[in-house]
Amino acid sequence: MGILGGEGFSLPVVAEVEVVDAHIEFTETAKKAINDAMSGDGGSHVLVISAQSGGCSGYLYDMKIIEDPENDDFQRLEIDGISVLVHKKDSLLLTGITVDYKDTLMGGGFQILNPNADRTCGCGQSFG
Repeated sequence: MGILGGEGFSLPVVAEVEVVDAHIEFTETAKKAINDAMSGDGGSHVLVISAQSGGCSGYLYDMKIIEDPENDDFQRLEIDGISVLVHKKDSLLLTGITVDYKDTLMGGGFQILNPNADRTCGCGQSFG
């Protein structure tokens, strides 16, 4: 049939995204854990913090250490010698967060406090 007959393909919806200057805080324990994870690769690698669609509240936090992409799609923050990248499309969702690291008997991990989240999941990994 083709497109005119009602079958075919759908086009992606393009939505305009508000970009703000992201401001992110890190606790001392989080900075130490990130520096330890980078293992001296701080000159060539960066920490990327993003918000991915999913989770029970709408978005999931994602943090990863990658080789510096040197890409204009990201805002670059320098936090005590750590290069942190936030994708411009995620800036409104992530500005104002505080990244912490907890080391407990059950294992350690990063925790993110987001004062702008309307709702959060009990696991602390999802927000909306």
